[in-house]
Amino acid sequence: MQVMAEPLLHDDEAESFVQQAIRDLCACDVPFLLAGTFAVSAYTGITRLTKDLDIFCKAGDAQRLLAYFQAENYAVEIEDDRWLGKVLKDKKFFDVIFASPNGTMPVGDDWFEQGRQIHLYDCKVGIVGPTDLIWSKCFVQMRHRYDGADVVHLILKTHAQIDWHRLLAHMEVHWEVLLMHLLNFRWIYPSERDAVPAWLLTELLERLDAQRQLPPPQMKICRGRMYSRVDFEIDVKEWGFADVGGEGDRRASKGHSSDE
Repeated sequence: MQVMAEPLLHDDEAESFVQQAIRDLCACDVPFLLAGTFAVSAYTGITRLTKDLDIFCKAGDAQRLLAYFQAENYAVEIEDDRWLGKVLKDKKFFDVIFASPNGTMPVGDDWFEQGRQIHLYDCKVGIVGPTDLIWSKCFVQMRHRYDGADVVHLILKTHAQIDWHRLLAHMEVHWEVLLMHLLNFRWIYPSERDAVPAWLLTELLERLDAQRQLPPPQMKICRGRMYSRVDFEIDVKEWGFADVGGEGDRRASKGHSSDE
């Protein structure tokens, strides 16, 4: 793996906790990858205030990692057995993440194969590769948090390192979300449009064109819940839309027509 520049932490109060946590993570015999602000900083040079860490590992390793820290006198919580645990000391904590809350992003061996390394607090630490880091941020779109800026900054600074075929495979079912991020990048950085491969934009636009010739789906679905369960709660509870899973109301058939 390539050794990259060390990111900065802009929070003096959290410095000692983060430093000790990194050292304990490196002493732990469980593979992990650093994500979040630290990874974004490593790839882009952007620094911002942060008080915690995002640690990614495989689901099968999450229990061992949490048990290790519990034995080291940290408090641990299983916040959501589907994707998230926490390691705490006093009011400081770091997240142990092994999937995404919407179920689209299980961490696997391939994440470690695609990872990079940085030096942090005299430790050599693996960080999530740029392709998987972008994937992990594509669905973070809530009222109180939006990671779209991270996505476009990562494309700007790491486009030569991104495995675009892998990213498309990650987003295959949700290709429209990828297209929206790429159009957002083109709008924000018009002089850098060629950072995104032409074949990828052509592929996504051809899918959109084909989709526009088809009738709308009969099942009323609100995939906004993949962005935010709270912001789109009313759609499911009161407006008859299906959640990501389950049944919703049916649209009245109006025959085959395009949206033109």
